Amino acid sequence: MSKKGLFRQEALENAKARWLGQALLLSSYPGWVVMFLTCAFIGVLLSVIIFCDYTRRINVNGEVTSLPRAVNIFSPGQGFISHARVKVGEWVKKGDSLYQIDVSRTTRSGNVSENVIQAMREQILIVENIIRKLEVNKKSTLAHMEEQLAKYQNALQESYRVVNNAKKGMADMKLTMENYVDYKRRGLINNDQLTNQRYLYYQQQSVYQNLNTQLIQQSLQIISLEDDIVTKATGFDNQIAQNQYQLSNLRRQLAEMDATGTLLVSSPLDGRIESLSVTQGQMVNNRDSLAQIVPENSQGYFLILWLPDSSLPYVGVGDKINIRYEAFPYEKFGQFSGEIVSVSSVPASPQELASYSNPPKIQQNGMAEPFYKAIVNIEFDHRRRTLRLTNGMKAQATVFLERRPLYQWILSPFYDVVNSLMGPVNG
Repeated sequence: MSKKGLFRQEALENAKARWLGQALLLSSYPGWVVMFLTCAFIGVLLSVIIFCDYTRRINVNGEVTSLPRAVNIFSPGQGFISHARVKVGEWVKKGDSLYQIDVSRTTRSGNVSENVIQAMREQILIVENIIRKLEVNKKSTLAHMEEQLAKYQNALQESYRVVNNAKKGMADMKLTMENYVDYKRRGLINNDQLTNQRYLYYQQQSVYQNLNTQLIQQSLQIISLEDDIVTKATGFDNQIAQNQYQLSNLRRQLAEMDATGTLLVSSPLDGRIESLSVTQGQMVNNRDSLAQIVPENSQGYFLILWLPDSSLPYVGVGDKINIRYEAFPYEKFGQFSGEIVSVSSVPASPQELASYSNPPKIQQNGMAEPFYKAIVNIEFDHRRRTLRLTNGMKAQATVFLERRPLYQWILSPFYDVVNSLMGPVNG
């Protein structure tokens, strides 16, 4: 007979469900204890909701910058850096050379720019020699002509003296002749003596006229010589001016050719080298960034934050914020303190936002969102060791906004319902 047939099914089920040990029932806590603990929990919860508060906060992005901002130096052309004349941290003056960029071309005959520059320098030397010779010739020629003019003027003075003496002699001869006429009328002399005296007078008059004619010719020669001196000086000046004009053109062409071969990038202001973007031997393109210079009158580093317009009513000057720098992870270095020193009253323009390396996204749901610029004074000491800040360093800041009790935050969804059901405010 099978095992199944020996025992009834009910007996087997009873054997399975039978207790193998003794069941003990524990006594429950008293009802007043449960009630007390429940009321205490509800009381603490209500106290937290009513008397505790919470400050709403937002995280905004920003970047470190100096005030005034660092000046970016860009490449004026395409080429490679042949010389790097400065290092990071050095102080430079306005006009100091920072980089030398080689933009020349090389052919079978050598460097085109250097060959042309050498030829133009030789032309400049030739023109300079011509100018010097013209100046020497001008000085020598005018000196000889001035010497000749001085001799003519001395001779003219002597001629004036001789003519004056001849004029006085002619006046004396005329007076003598008039006396002889009186003597003849009185019968003291004869006609031959009067005729002889008249001949002597007219002879003296002829001598005077000849001397006066020579005096006039000498005066005309002096005037002509003075005109020649002016003409010669003007001619030399014209030749010198033409050669100087040619020399100026050659120097301008030399400067242009020098610019096509080598470009010098100089500092536009006094300041400190903040960063160098390229090194010696590196290729650069036009408008590539080369360096950043912090102005000499810089007030230090500040944090620039971009605040949305929804936070503007709750942010003011003097508010404290928490700052986390991307270069110094907060898991290791912690958060840093900052104080807002100014908040703009108008939104930042797209051009201003584009001038920063870490601008916010101005598009939200397909619409432009305004942002306001806040300047934050930062304290950057960590464990007695000052960490180094640089322009453009990215950061994220926690800005603390309005502070409300917890129950108001819990009931805030109902405010939207109330606002949606309200009629006109002044109606």
